[in-house]
Amino acid sequence: MLQRHSTGVPDLDDKLGGGLLPGTMTVLIGSSGIGKTQFGIQYLDAGLKEEKRRGFIFDMASRIDPQGHQDYARRLCGWKLTQELPEETIDYARIFDAQSEPGDYFRALNYKGQRVTKRDLGFDQWNDWQAEVSKNLDTAIAFFFRHFVRGTCRFLADGIEPVQHQGESIQFELLEYVYHQIIRKEPAWLARDLFRQHYRENESAVAAHLYRKEDISCLVNYTAAEASLEALIDKPLDEGDLFAGANTIIYLGKIRSGVKFRRAMYVAKHRGSVCPDDILFYEMNDAGLYLTDG
Repeated sequence: MLQRHSTGVPDLDDKLGGGLLPGTMTVLIGSSGIGKTQFGIQYLDAGLKEEKRRGFIFDMASRIDPQGHQDYARRLCGWKLTQELPEETIDYARIFDAQSEPGDYFRALNYKGQRVTKRDLGFDQWNDWQAEVSKNLDTAIAFFFRHFVRGTCRFLADGIEPVQHQGESIQFELLEYVYHQIIRKEPAWLARDLFRQHYRENESAVAAHLYRKEDISCLVNYTAAEASLEALIDKPLDEGDLFAGANTIIYLGKIRSGVKFRRAMYVAKHRGSVCPDDILFYEMNDAGLYLTDG
């Protein structure tokens, strides 16, 4: 039987047939402050019990305000995140060194406090973002690869801003590259991209550290403009969207209950398993996000 990945929310795992399917993408969609990052930290921390390794964070935020990962990780599970810094030159000696652990957190873009879509940027600004992505890409590949050869099986892509068309966003351009050219790529071929002219001298080490890409799952946190759960559910996904190929899509939003608004989630898609049709209410405290009775 296929071992599923826990979401970190036990009651939700039960409703998802045991959790998330390895080797797939899960997308969490909701407005700012609705609980996406807390959910993400719980999902990563669940890896410590299930795979003996927590997952890692690929922070794609471009604004000045950070996502608060450090605080959430410390408060929710006593986890002190270490940051992986971009390198001008890849230190190949660290790739397979058992004494050299990769960081828990990698910031893909330097915070610039500006939008990330073509329609909001001038030609030069867009090219600046392209150069920013290219500059950090080799380090990002090394960051992912170092985690995977050590047995890490899950990661969180966070900080993605709302856009009208995904094809106009530098964040979605980077996410699509990461998903198709790193996550879903055969490990031996990813190693060739990483080592390049140094591949031959490292070929035996690569062969000894091959991992199964089918075991790796990713959670993508996407910030939506809509705060209402009903509005999120009613908004269609374009067929060409990267998210349209996601295995699981979960909406987080607010719903009116009497004279109050409550946080609620809806599992819009969960291929290959049971998928609850009901609205699931949840709350958050210092232990994280948890489901409540309707």
